[in-house]
Amino acid sequence: MNRRAFLAGLTALTTSRSWAADYPLVLPGRTLVFPRDHGAHPDFRTEWWYITGWVKDAAGNDFGVQVTFFRTRPRVQEDNTSAFAPKQILFAHAALADPRVGALLHDQRAARDGFGLVGAREENTDVRIDDWSLRLVGDTYIARVVSRAFEMALEFKASGPILLEGDRGFSRKGPEAAQASYYYSRPQLAVSGEIAVGNGRTRVTGIAWLDHEWSSEYLAQAAIGWDWTGVNLDDGGALMAFRMRDKAGAAYWAGGTLRDAGGNVRRLRPEDIAFVPMRQWRSTRTGVNYPVAMRVRAGELEIELAPLMDDQELDTRITTGTIYWEGAVRATRGGVAIGRGYLELTGYWQPLKL
Repeated sequence: MNRRAFLAGLTALTTSRSWAADYPLVLPGRTLVFPRDHGAHPDFRTEWWYITGWVKDAAGNDFGVQVTFFRTRPRVQEDNTSAFAPKQILFAHAALADPRVGALLHDQRAARDGFGLVGAREENTDVRIDDWSLRLVGDTYIARVVSRAFEMALEFKASGPILLEGDRGFSRKGPEAAQASYYYSRPQLAVSGEIAVGNGRTRVTGIAWLDHEWSSEYLAQAAIGWDWTGVNLDDGGALMAFRMRDKAGAAYWAGGTLRDAGGNVRRLRPEDIAFVPMRQWRSTRTGVNYPVAMRVRAGELEIELAPLMDDQELDTRITTGTIYWEGAVRATRGGVAIGRGYLELTGYWQPLKL
């Protein structure tokens, strides 16, 4: 389940765009305050805490890891005093990319808030669905996932300042003022912990990226899909870039943020961003073609992204109604390795719609 595909899966709960008027607006000029804004914002329509990263075991094997929690306020039965009323719905998704397996291991959860087993606290990051959880303790995110195919017990330690995306955390996603979110990132997270597949457990270390984003109206009707990347640069810098594609496959909107090794931050405008496909991969399961290798221009920085492995496709039609690709990628510049991150490709199977 990716962050934008998640919105497409809410159609059964909120079918009219007019419902956005029942949610708080995302407005420029709001100052994000921490640790409060690490926590949940239950009045808003949608929200996610999204961790993606690269880890390595003692033998030198690389893995891609993803742990994500989503929250939505469906605006149904809010007057119902029953604890079973679905006032807040949580989804969670976890994935492990292991080139030795050749395809993603992934699992997902969904549940209504309540009973002390499912919820998202407002004071700080603390989200859980049963035995899946993500908590922020001090400067460290602690993730626990117990799935049928794998387990993760990972810690992600933050260092350096929070990266406010867009205009001090107000991130435009389209030409209309309402098409925006509050959005910040925490790049360069130091990862340590254990992953388990089958009966084998292994210690891993690595680097990761966290996005936390919340909004009330997010999708532009003219957009059919998105390409997004978050890259931890080896020199300590960070790049986030995205483009929203129209029906012709051209960029409908784009943006991003580039922080250099010295901590200087540049806000990237739509004209500063370009995604150019370099190589396609076709899924044998779904027949979908994905541009899994990309050349990305972000201002004066131009990099090439190549996947850890080609098959990092997720079929989440049961929960979100879509199929998409999201995976670990290496970043190079002029043939020289400069970073590692994740690439997200949506709308290549079918247009995403609300």
